[in-house]
Amino acid sequence: MKTINDFNFKEKKALVRVDFNVPQDNQLKVTDNTRIMAVKPTVDKILKDGGSVILMAHLGRPKGEVKDEFSLKHIVDEVSNVLGQEVKFVEECVGEKAEQAASELKTGEILLLENLRFHNEEENGDEAFAEKLSKLGDAYVNDAFGTAHRAHASTAVIAQFFNSTKFFGLLMAKELQAIDKVLKSGEKPITAILGGSKVSTKITIIENILPAVDNLIIGGGMAFTFIKALGGKIGNSLVEEDKLPLALEILGKAKEHNVKVYLPSDAIIAEDFNNDTERKEVDIYEIPEGWMGLDAGMKSRDQFNDVLLNSRTILWNGPIGVFEMSNFAGGTIALGDSIAEATKLGAFSLVGGGDSVAFVKQFGYGEKVSYVSTGGGAMLESLEGLELPGVAAINN
Repeated sequence: MKTINDFNFKEKKALVRVDFNVPQDNQLKVTDNTRIMAVKPTVDKILKDGGSVILMAHLGRPKGEVKDEFSLKHIVDEVSNVLGQEVKFVEECVGEKAEQAASELKTGEILLLENLRFHNEEENGDEAFAEKLSKLGDAYVNDAFGTAHRAHASTAVIAQFFNSTKFFGLLMAKELQAIDKVLKSGEKPITAILGGSKVSTKITIIENILPAVDNLIIGGGMAFTFIKALGGKIGNSLVEEDKLPLALEILGKAKEHNVKVYLPSDAIIAEDFNNDTERKEVDIYEIPEGWMGLDAGMKSRDQFNDVLLNSRTILWNGPIGVFEMSNFAGGTIALGDSIAEATKLGAFSLVGGGDSVAFVKQFGYGEKVSYVSTGGGAMLESLEGLELPGVAAINN
């Protein structure tokens, strides 16, 4: 893996693709700077070498139009604050203004280009646009894992204009190493937890990770498709009727790979999908009509805890209950506690995928696990065994 640690950026201008697609409030102030903080080590390394940094990023979905609300000028102060020095800004990413700003950049300085997606050519992977961007720097660094699964001009196409001076940033390298640890080099036993609502969105992940893992915990809404396929009564719980045969097929494949599958044995059920409805705890195979499962029960939590405390590598993707409602968050909180405890005991734990990351941030587990992925879609595609365009562009 070619990372920025393999190169000295002294007197070089590094063109760094970052993921600054950050949440903002009504005043367009940044409300979560995690993604900006994540690229600081890469920027620091280049500047320490004696280089300068030109940051390329996108924000939102302006669809090729210049729209003030999507301008990166609104995040310059936050970027400067996080990176610890004034960041210059130019209101274009290609053209005369951008070229002049780049050419005037001095050693030790940082320049942020305007939103790449103000140009349709970015998302279309336009080669001429990528070439114009490439002229701004001496080396190309991709540190935007969150967009690595897109074959865009700045994430994949641009790399061809830098033969020997294209590298992964430190964040990108960490993301790829974390996934590699789960799929290839992880210490056994390896346990994957897949939650969320639908089996259909996780099929390819399950098929790809079965040869790598020892245990598979299936929770959340998708568990009910498996329970029904096994003959259970699930009441009004979420189910994908057309995926019942597939659920049995997955269980069969797991057996072939000697993977132990753990499904919830009990559930917290409710009559209505709201926080204050009546609820009770029942055997997950015996949910009465008119009731739906919204969280894992106490026995399931204990069983999952035992598996996790005996694991050395853990992948967590998806909650095991409707954690957005406080009365149905207990199962996912218990799971978070178990993973935190296992991590404390020396296990490597990787959390990725939108809802799990949202949970980890909301409930303060970020410091209690080994690694929280910054790229939802990119991480899921990696787990599916796909080579990401942004990764292939550096490797090839």
